[in-house]
Amino acid sequence: MVKEKEAFLGSVAKVVDVFAIVLAFVCSYFVDVIIRDLYGLREMAFASDLTFAGLWYFTLNIFIVPLLSVPVWLTFLSFQGSYAHVRTRSYIKELEIILKAGVFAIIAIGSSIFLFKLTLTSRLFIGIDAILTICFLFVAKLVFYRFLDSMHRRGYNRVNLLIVGTGKRAKEFINVVKNHSKWGLHIVGLIDDEHGLFGQDVEGFRVLGRLQDIPFILHRKVIDRVIFVVPRLWLNRIDDAIRACEKEGISTSISMDLYDLNIAKVRQTDFSGFPLLDFETFSAQQWQLFLKRFLDIILSLLLFVVFSPVIAITMIAVKVSSRGPLLFKQTRSGLNGRQFTLYKFRTMIDGAEFKRRELEKMNEMDGPVFKIKKDPRITRVGRILRKLSIDELPQLINVLKGDMSIVGPRPPLPVEVDLYKVWQRRRLSLKPDLTCIWQVSGRNHIRFEKWMEMDLEYIDKWSLRLDFKILFKTVFVVLFGYGAS
Repeated sequence: MVKEKEAFLGSVAKVVDVFAIVLAFVCSYFVDVIIRDLYGLREMAFASDLTFAGLWYFTLNIFIVPLLSVPVWLTFLSFQGSYAHVRTRSYIKELEIILKAGVFAIIAIGSSIFLFKLTLTSRLFIGIDAILTICFLFVAKLVFYRFLDSMHRRGYNRVNLLIVGTGKRAKEFINVVKNHSKWGLHIVGLIDDEHGLFGQDVEGFRVLGRLQDIPFILHRKVIDRVIFVVPRLWLNRIDDAIRACEKEGISTSISMDLYDLNIAKVRQTDFSGFPLLDFETFSAQQWQLFLKRFLDIILSLLLFVVFSPVIAITMIAVKVSSRGPLLFKQTRSGLNGRQFTLYKFRTMIDGAEFKRRELEKMNEMDGPVFKIKKDPRITRVGRILRKLSIDELPQLINVLKGDMSIVGPRPPLPVEVDLYKVWQRRRLSLKPDLTCIWQVSGRNHIRFEKWMEMDLEYIDKWSLRLDFKILFKTVFVVLFGYGAS
């Protein structure tokens, strides 16, 4: 759980450092030229002028120096432990690591200049480059860590934990989680099978119930992972609890024997000395999730630009055609039950939600979903917007905010989730989407249970390739309005 995040953040930190090292080299050239000009020093070899063309000419003639700088700096930073325990060090310790790595890097680069007989290489330039690289690396890490801290403070990438167990080992584990607070780990509460502990605080966290209460707690709290830190005598007592988590798509971790689970994939991990077995119904590598989020942001911004004329015309049409707000806002259920506000262009008359009860007997969808093909509440403009899926463009805001993804299961209403069968709740184990298999396969022509099965199949077979395949099908569906109403 944490080990994979640490490895991923270490890789991202390396990419950030590469940019810092390259930027320091570029700036060093210009600083060197300016200093020589101000103090009337002799011109640097191969430095033609204060332009990027001059920088390019200079780089080509001493290419060994920039070629060695990146691997040399990264090697010594790695030796000093810069990419291990990325989120648990003080800034002073980080500066100490960079300074130590800098000493060895300067020696290595200086030795390379001597070995390759680069006699025309300026010592002033090497000194400036070393100083700027140290400064840029430190500033880059500060910005990177501050960015991660900001994301965690705002609730992004936060992992909500439910800890099962209150014994000695469990208490040790809780304290380890506390010490790793910068990882975005948050303990929602504890579970213990001893009835007398209910409502009491253990290590600062409330005991929310017993093992049999876990399904109820999963419905009332936002839980991302349940971690079992219990005695071996509990092996026959936690089986039902683990299966309940599996059915609802909640990841579990345990340092005991394997379980014969039908859906969840098992991985052995380590959390600061605690051996764990992870049972995950949705598993993807950190780089895949990072790339999926990166593509979400890029595609959302791109779609905003491409459809900006359509968005502008729609805004005018909605305001002119009927009374009411421009946007329709509605609370939806997202990842593992997180609630967020979904945005759409208003396609119904003002106050349409209050008239839904009168029309419920006309519902044409089975299950807890409400749909009417010729809904009398829809405006003329709204009918066109729905047919072309233009009403969903504001959901790009939800994607940018991180509430939704471009591809995934559609976000349900909380009242619909309350009516889900247990196996259907597993669709909440993935961030909701703007488009999905259901939308490209017939939408309202598909029965509810089949829709749920399709979403679960998407979760089980998820890949970036599948996301792109759904995106291409979405283009066809939007152009021809297939299944929309």
